[in-house]
Amino acid sequence: MDAQSGLKVMLVDDDTFLLEMYALKFKKNNFEVETVTSAADCISKIKGGAKPDIILMDIIMPQTDGLELLKIVNTENLLPKATKIMLTNQGQQSDVDKANESGCDGYIIKALFTPSEVVEQVKKIHAAKK
Repeated sequence: MDAQSGLKVMLVDDDTFLLEMYALKFKKNNFEVETVTSAADCISKIKGGAKPDIILMDIIMPQTDGLELLKIVNTENLLPKATKIMLTNQGQQSDVDKANESGCDGYIIKALFTPSEVVEQVKKIHAAKK
């Protein structure tokens, strides 16, 4: 059993097809997975007691985007120990910079990695944060 087994990951993306695909990949790698389709749902789950070890957020979402969600999570100190990763197709340096300024631990551009590679990237980022 590797160190990643049993880790809880929360996926935040308004694209349900992608959510389900990534959820399946993480489950196959022994992660416990929770999916939410909006920043508001994410915040209410966290405030309701959800304690993911890793949170993956898309940037482009209706209402509150992933960068704003990251700011809220960090400003309100909602998940101080969690690894916070942007999982997005926004590859502009300005987005990467904003994410880093907001306290992001990792930045993965969806188009550059297969879902299996995304899982591997997440494991590396989480291990590096520990």
